[in-house]
Amino acid sequence: MDREHISDIAFTPAVKAAQDRLGSRAGYARMEEKGGWSDRVTPDLAAFIAARDSFYMATANAAGQPYIQHRGGPPGFLKVIDAHTLAFADFSGNRQYISLGNLSENDRAFLFLMDYAGRRRVKLWGRARFVEDDAALLAQLADDGYDAQPERALVFTVEAWDVNCPRHIAPRFTEREMAPAIRNVLDSSVQQFQARIDALEAELAAAKAALAAMGGGAGG
Repeated sequence: MDREHISDIAFTPAVKAAQDRLGSRAGYARMEEKGGWSDRVTPDLAAFIAARDSFYMATANAAGQPYIQHRGGPPGFLKVIDAHTLAFADFSGNRQYISLGNLSENDRAFLFLMDYAGRRRVKLWGRARFVEDDAALLAQLADDGYDAQPERALVFTVEAWDVNCPRHIAPRFTEREMAPAIRNVLDSSVQQFQARIDALEAELAAAKAALAAMGGGAGG
């Protein structure tokens, strides 16, 4: 369906009516006139995606019943194929296949990417499909260092994306993100501990020398 603005994918007439009633429509109208949201993967967005090791994907069935699924993998497992396309390997899981069934009858999908440490979030609207018979695509998406079996690929066509403000995002850090800070603390502690040991050993050596000198004087 043709849209006047890219953000119309989310700002439906009902949403705009709510914005009018609650006083935010004028601000969003200015945003739309200035260009607003994008439907292309920019270098900044690609870098943000490459750093993610998880995200949330929303689908809905033909009746409109929504479903949100967490997706995880090694950093960068969600890959940029081109300026309008993302894809990832679908690893074996609990075998409920809700997203698979939903997309077979309703290809609309939504990705929600969180950077808790940096307090940033990106929302992507689009359409998605599972691909089960493309070995070359699966090979492109697979990560040899990740211990999981890919069953199929999911291809996501970006129709719009937006960046949310950082309000109300509590910073959280993964083990991978914390590791450098922990190493720095441990290294500093080890250095301080070693310095204390060296000082005590020097004091002990000085005391031994003093005792030796006293003993030598008495014997003379």
